[in-house]
Amino acid sequence: MTSISLPDTKGHLTRYTLTGVPIETPKGPHDFSRIAFSAAHVVVDPFSAREPSIGPAIEWDATLAYRRHLLDLGLGIAEAMDTAQRGGGLDWPGALELITHSLQAAKPEERDRIFSGIGTDHLSPNDARSIDDVIRAYLEQVEAVQKRGGRMIMMASRALARIANSAKEYETVYAKVLAACDKPVILHWLGDMFDPQLKNYWGADTFETALETSLRVIEANAAKIDGIKISLLDDQKEILMRRRLPHGVKMYTGDDFNYPELIKGDAQGFSHALLGIFDAIAPAASAALAALKAGNSAAYDRIFAPTVPLSRLIFRSPTQYYKTGIVFLAYLNGFQPHFTMIGGAQSMRPLPYFTELFTLADKAGLLANPDDAAHRMKRFLALYGVAS
Repeated sequence: MTSISLPDTKGHLTRYTLTGVPIETPKGPHDFSRIAFSAAHVVVDPFSAREPSIGPAIEWDATLAYRRHLLDLGLGIAEAMDTAQRGGGLDWPGALELITHSLQAAKPEERDRIFSGIGTDHLSPNDARSIDDVIRAYLEQVEAVQKRGGRMIMMASRALARIANSAKEYETVYAKVLAACDKPVILHWLGDMFDPQLKNYWGADTFETALETSLRVIEANAAKIDGIKISLLDDQKEILMRRRLPHGVKMYTGDDFNYPELIKGDAQGFSHALLGIFDAIAPAASAALAALKAGNSAAYDRIFAPTVPLSRLIFRSPTQYYKTGIVFLAYLNGFQPHFTMIGGAQSMRPLPYFTELFTLADKAGLLANPDDAAHRMKRFLALYGVAS
């Protein structure tokens, strides 16, 4: 059996033997009872001479190959979102290029499974003078994505969070932007644990007040809204909102801590999924959703259960650095030959985080080739002076 020496927080080495059985990658055709989007990460080119401060040099073959992997597992793609480091190194021109490549690389029948993020990130929050500036910024991105035939996710706006003085201004912005959308979109309520600049979104400092504002927006524009994703890492808040959504408007869980229960649902409803963790656990997600469709709740629970401790580690506080864990697991699984990220974000977690991620991924059956994963882990540890 494969084993590797892993350091503890004092640098002392302990031999760890891999025991996980890799999840068999489910083959299509896939027929799920839940809609499931994975927010996908971006692979950078570590050999590019482009200065990182100018913008990322994306390695397109590997980036698009990962999206092919997700689509082949029956998952949709939430493109150019925060998992792709949108707003954290990936700017709007880079995001639009990513959206364009992603749509072009997909088969025509798959393009409705790709929803792309539109926002206001080309407008600096400090440069916004009124909500009209925010509306114009949103509409510029709406037009660009619609010209490419893309479906859209309306992301929360840092500029709107800074400039809006009332809930009414949020309602005005959303109404005008949604009116310009040619197909129903997914709204995205991202909590400040993911992006501190979105604190007090919806013009409210309490969840209860924010909920009422967001529901007014949805009810007033329901024909333009496919659903809403909320990423608040609080299952009870999601369930409360889910039960109050207008008929036909879906709840997409963005809760990377409680997704198995929220997707399974209860007697009063369930959530679909739009999750960053589905990038990292895509084979498990596909297998679990197939089991749920088949009515095999025991298999669904068994497959997802060991992924939850892994997800809670990846998304631990400071949560905005979860992308580092996502990309590290892609490296361990051979989807990219290096562990390099936009803006050097691979350095944003301490070494014990990576060693624990390795062991939890093994226990969850998410190391597709344990021998190769151990070899890659040894290469990574050598950067820290660890001879394992």
